Amino acid sequence: MNNKNIALLIDCDNTSRDAVEPVLSELAKYGVVNVRRAYGDWKSAHLKNWEESSRLYALKPVQQFAYTKGKNATDSAVIIDAMDILYTKEIDCFALMSSDSDFTPLVVRLLESGKEVYGFGGKKTPEPFVKACTQFIYTEDLIAADQAEERAVARAKTTKTPQKEVIERPIRRTKNELRGDTSLVRMLRLACENTADDDGWSSMSRMAEYIRNLKSHAAQNYGFSRWSVLIEATDLFEISRRGKDGTAMYIRDKRK
Repeated sequence: MNNKNIALLIDCDNTSRDAVEPVLSELAKYGVVNVRRAYGDWKSAHLKNWEESSRLYALKPVQQFAYTKGKNATDSAVIIDAMDILYTKEIDCFALMSSDSDFTPLVVRLLESGKEVYGFGGKKTPEPFVKACTQFIYTEDLIAADQAEERAVARAKTTKTPQKEVIERPIRRTKNELRGDTSLVRMLRLACENTADDDGWSSMSRMAEYIRNLKSHAAQNYGFSRWSVLIEATDLFEISRRGKDGTAMYIRDKRK
C-alpha cells in the first residue's frame, strides 16, 4: 500500500458528480487525498446537485464566477491553484477530474516537476489530455463498476451467487474484444518484448512499470482490476507462476 499525499482538483463543469466516490476509492490505492477542491460557479443551477457531494466527501467548494458568457473561468482557477499547491504543499501527486483538454499543459508542467498526475474524465475526453496523464481512467467505467458492486451486494443478500462474478461480468471486455483492439495488443507485445530477459520471459512487475511509463490507459478502462488479469484474458501470452508461493508472474509472447 502506497502512502502518497494526493491533491484532488475537480472541474465540476466538465465531470460527473457520480464519479466522486469511485474516484476517491481508486485514489485510496495510491495514498491519502489530503487536498479536495471542487471548482465552479456554485451560484449556478448547474452545480446545485454538487452541494450534497461537497459535504458528503469533504470537498472544498471553490467559487469561480463566469465573468464572460461562453467562457469557462474554472480552468484558470484550477491551474492557478495547482501551481500554488505545487510550490507550497508537500504533495506527491495530483488527480484531475475533468474532460477538458485545456488542462493538458498543466499536466505536462506537473510531470516536469516530478509529480504523478492521475486523470479522470468521460470517454469524450480528447486524447492529448488522456495521453499526457500518468494514468487516465474513464469515469463511466468507474461509475459502472461502482453500480455493479452495489447491485452485487444487494443480490448477495438474496442469492448465493459469488459477488466477484456479478461485479466483473458486465464491465469486462471479452477475449475477442481485447484481441481486436490493435493498439492494446501492440502495446502489450511491445511491453513484453522490451522488458524480457534473453529467454523471452518478462516479469509482470517489469511489464506493469513499462506500461505505466507509457502513460497508457489503465486496465480498469478495459474492465479489469489489474494488467496481469487482462493479459491472461487475451490468451496471447504464455504464463508462468514462479516462486515458493507462485505469486511471481512471468509472461512470454506465444509467437516466440
